[in-house]
Formats: sequence, structure tokens, C-alpha cells
Amino acid sequence: MEKPQKMPKVAKVKNKAPAEIQITAEQLLREAKERDLEIVPPPPKQKISDPEELADYQHRKRRTFEDNIRKNRTAISNWIKYAQWEESQKEVERARSIYERALDVDHRNITLWLKYTEMEMRNRQVNHARNLWDRAVTILPRANQFWYKYTYMEEMLGNIAGARQVFNRWMEWEPDEQAWLTYIKFELRYKEIDRARMIYDKFVVVHPQVSNWIKYARFEEQHGFISGARYVFERAVEFFGEETLDEKLFVAFAKFEEGQREHDRARIIYKYALDHIPKEHTAELYKAYTIHEKKYGDRTDIEDVIVSKRKFQYEEEVKSNPNNYDAWFDLLRLVEDEGNLEVIRETYERAIANVPPTREKEFWRRYIYLWINYALFEELEAEDEERTRQVYRACLDLIPHKQFTFTKIWLLYAHFEIRCKNLTVARKALGMALGMCPKDKLFRGYIDLEIQLREFDRCRILYRKFLEFGPENCITWMRFAELETLLGDTDRARAIYELAVGQPRLDMPELLWKAYIDFEISLGEAEKGRRLYERLLERTHHVKVWMSYAQFEMSVGSAEEDIDNIVLARRVYERGNNALRASGEKEERVMLLEAWRELEMKYGDSTTVQRVENKMPRRVKRRQRIVGQDGTDEGWEEFFDYIFPEDEAAKPNLKLLASAKAWKKKQEVAKDDSEQSEMDDQT
Repeated sequence: MEKPQKMPKVAKVKNKAPAEIQITAEQLLREAKERDLEIVPPPPKQKISDPEELADYQHRKRRTFEDNIRKNRTAISNWIKYAQWEESQKEVERARSIYERALDVDHRNITLWLKYTEMEMRNRQVNHARNLWDRAVTILPRANQFWYKYTYMEEMLGNIAGARQVFNRWMEWEPDEQAWLTYIKFELRYKEIDRARMIYDKFVVVHPQVSNWIKYARFEEQHGFISGARYVFERAVEFFGEETLDEKLFVAFAKFEEGQREHDRARIIYKYALDHIPKEHTAELYKAYTIHEKKYGDRTDIEDVIVSKRKFQYEEEVKSNPNNYDAWFDLLRLVEDEGNLEVIRETYERAIANVPPTREKEFWRRYIYLWINYALFEELEAEDEERTRQVYRACLDLIPHKQFTFTKIWLLYAHFEIRCKNLTVARKALGMALGMCPKDKLFRGYIDLEIQLREFDRCRILYRKFLEFGPENCITWMRFAELETLLGDTDRARAIYELAVGQPRLDMPELLWKAYIDFEISLGEAEKGRRLYERLLERTHHVKVWMSYAQFEMSVGSAEEDIDNIVLARRVYERGNNALRASGEKEERVMLLEAWRELEMKYGDSTTVQRVENKMPRRVKRRQRIVGQDGTDEGWEEFFDYIFPEDEAAKPNLKLLASAKAWKKKQEVAKDDSEQSEMDDQT
């Protein structure tokens, strides 16, 4: 008996909900077509051997085309393919009939008209093509392709008069600029200059842009009609009037006159344009005028043009924004070059009258230089001592010293009074400044002034006031000590350094200690320098201090003490290594060991070098978890760590400890088991 066949198991659909993205049948077919999933074999080639087969083939093709048209009459591509096939069969009449039927469906299709007329022209049906162009431009007069091809056909046929007539019909519709220029080029090809001029006359009326007037004038100039070109420019100026003048027109007009070597005419045109065109639209005009004057004018004319142009620009800028101090600087520079004292002073007064609207120093930084330049002008150029003093005092009265001040103004005023031999007034001004608004720059400037005057006692007093004002400023302590050193009073300088390092708060203590140590070394006090290093190490264990200490030990002493110096330096490195090891500063410890190794490689032997090498760490890559400020886990990050052999050797034997803990736990478990068994026996 035959065994019954088992039916294949069908997998059950677990999720019967519709998919999120639905795929249509059209999409599947389109993708199959795009990917060429269906390979359709090419149709077999057919050889037609007699008229009956040809008629049958044509009948089948026509029936196919007619079916396609019947399915979708609005698809113009089907009509065009049908007509082109009929044309390939030398059936021009049939093709013409198809095109006419297609035009009944969509008579505004530009491609259909073009294909139709191209077919007629290919088959040398000139009258048919001409009639078609007439129909096309009548129905679609704004389709420039028809007009271009129509005129081109007539010109290729040699029918110049017909082409001109078509152009005239076209121009009645007032097309775009390119159509007019095409008509003009057509006339110029046949040397019809007068006709081209007539077209230009109409063209500039229909499209009255400045560029078209310039093209008209250049046309006249290129054909030798200089007076005609000038007349065109004059007509253009009259056409636009004074209210709508354009700088490009005047630039072109002036360059035309320049080309004819009529430089006076060009200069008059430039000046007329600058007087009648708004100044904000004359940038190119000024530029062209400047170039013209550089070529054909004298130096005075050139400078007048440039200065007047820039001066006007700056005047407009300061009018639009009076607080634009950069524009005021540029304007004042031009006014100063002119040399009129009254005008310069009037301009400075106008400039300084624009006080910044807010009392924030950032907005006063540029403004205050107007006062400085004003004072320098009065002193150096006008040589008016009293007016200079008035300018400085007015500026100092204007500045809100309770909010901020400008040290530069105080110092400039003091130096000015000293130049005027008023030393008492200068000192009084600086003293008033220190009382009203003490600043570091003000103290330094006053001290430098007294040093130049060789008043060292006054310098000491000022330094004391300066240190009372800012005792944390290390630079001040160092400068004070340097002054005493230069004066030869080393005990006073050492006392100043001692007071400085004893301050509870300093901004840059490392510089101060370095200066103190260098001071002692310069005096040859090596032991005092060593004590200073020891005092510094009581406060900090920074790696640079240890390295500097070791270099100090290497640098002091004579040639026969080199061995002792190496021993002392090696001892410093050893202490530094132990200190950094205790503080846990691994990267600084690496820096110290590298410096130590360089020392041993230069001055030591193989034993000492190997000793330092044994202390060098291994660099390993590790990972650590990153925890955000809100306590969330932000992942892991990798970092490099250093493992020092000394630290590893000092750690206890972890395996031995683990074994001991396991033995102890085992003993506790055995003890518990024995106690439990005894309790069971008793029960």
C-alpha cells in the first residue's frame, strides 16, 4: 500500500496587525522594473520581403499606436512617436495628419509645434513650415523659441525681407532684451546700420535701463558716430531726469569723453554727477573720478578729489552714529592735514561732545583717545600750553573716577607739567590720583617718574604706599628689592624679601621665592640659598622646586667640589622622590625621576644609572567609570596610569593574605560542624 503523503506544515502568523509601512503593488512593480528583476527577451527581428508583409507590419504598428492614443489621448509623447514612425515610413501626409490631430488635443504644447515644424523642414516643405510658424506665433506669441526658429529658417533660406518682417511682428509684442539684441545683430550682419539705430531707438524706450542706453551709445561709438554717441548719452541724462540719475550712466559717459581725450568734458560730467546724485550712491563715481584725475590731473586736483570723498564719507558716518569714534579719528586726521587750526579745534570739540551714554569703562576706551589726541595736538601742533592744560583738566573732570579711571591720562598730564617745568603740579596731580583712585599702573608710573628724577627716597615712600595698597603683589616686592639692590643696600633688600615671603597671601609666590634665591646666589651666599630652599620645601613639595633645588646644588661650589655637588643633588632627588611618593603625585614623580636619570647619565656611573632605572614606572592603560553631577552613569573612560616598582614591592603579598583568609574560613566551618554534631549526640 502506498503511504499517505504528509501535508507540509504551514507556519502560523504570530502578528496579524498591519505593517507600519504599507507597500503597494505599483511600488513592487516599479522596484522590479528598476532592478531589472524581470528579464524580458528582445523581440525577434523581422525581415520584410514583399509589400504584403510590409502592409501587415504597418497595419499592426498603426493599430498599436492608435490603441495607445485611445487609452490616453493627453499623452503627447504617444502622438509624437506615432508621427515620427509615420515619417520614418515616408508617410509625410499621415504624419501631418497625426500632428494635426494632436494639436486638436493640446494646441498650447510647445514641443508638439516644434516637432511638427521640424518634420516639415526636414522634408523640405518650406511653405508648410512657414504656415506652421505663422500659426504657432499667432497662438503662442510669448514663446520665444518659435520666433527664434522662424527667423532663423527665413534667414537660412535667404529670405532676408521675410526674416525682417517676422522680427518686426515679434517686436510688436515687446519681448525681452535678448530678442531686441538678436534683431540688432541680424541687421548688423547685413550692414544695415540705420535700421539697427532705429531698433535701438525703440529698444531703449521699451526697456529703459541704464545698461541699454550705454549699449546704444557704445554701438554708435563702435561704428564711428562720435557725435551720435554723445547725443545718446545726453538723451539718457534728460530721460532719467535729476531725481533718478544713475552713477553708472555718468561713469560710462565720462569714460567715453576720456576716450575721446575730452578731459575737461569728463571732469565736468563727474562734478555734475557728484552734485546731483545722493552721496550714498556715488562710491563707483568717486573711484572713477579719482582714477581719471590720477591719469590726467595735477597733484592738487587728485588730493582734492580723494580728501573731499573721504571727508564726506566720514561726515555721513558720524552723523548717522555720533558714537562711532573710529570715524571721528579718520575725520580728524583729514582735517588736521588741511592745517586750519580753527576747523581742527571745532572738529575736536564736536567729537569730544559725544560722551558715551553709559558709565562702563569698555565704552570709554576709544572715546578717551579723542581727548589724548586733542591734548597732543594743542601741545605739539598748536603749541598752546594753556589750552593743553585746559584739555587735560577738562578730561580729568569728566571721567567718573569713582567707577573707573584711566591711568594713561594722569601720567600724560604729569609728564606734560614736567615738560613745562611744573614739577610740584605734576606731583600734586599724581598724589591726588593715588588718593582718588589708586591703581597698580598709577603707582608704577609715579615710581618710574621719580626714578628718572633720581628721587630715591620718594621712591621708597611710594613703594611703601604701594605695598600697603596691595601687599599680595609679588612684582611690587621684587621691584622694591631690585631698587635697593641697585642702590647697593643689600641688607635692606634682604629685609624686603623676608617681609615679602612672610606675607600670608601672595599672587605669585614661586616668582618671589625664585627672585629671593637668585638674589642670595648673586651675592655668593650659597648656604643662605640652601636654607631658603629648605624653607620653601616646608611650604610646598612641588616637583619644580625639587628640580630647581637639585640644579642649585649642581651649580654651586668649585671644580674640586663637583663630586660633593653630585652627592648633594642626588640626595635632593632622593628626598623629592620620597616626598612625592608620600603625596601620591605620580606624573610629577615621573618628571623628577626623568630629571634624575639625566643627571646620572651625565655625571654618574652605570650603577647609579641602573639604580634610577629601577625606580622608573611602567605606563599602563586603565578604565574608570564616569559619574555625572546628578549621579547618573555616563559610561567609561580610559586613562594612563603609572606603576612604580617601589610601590609594588611595598604592598603586602596578596596571594598569601587570600590563602590565610581561606584557611581561617575553613577552620571556622569545621568548628561549626563539630559543635553541631555534639549537640546532635546530646539530643
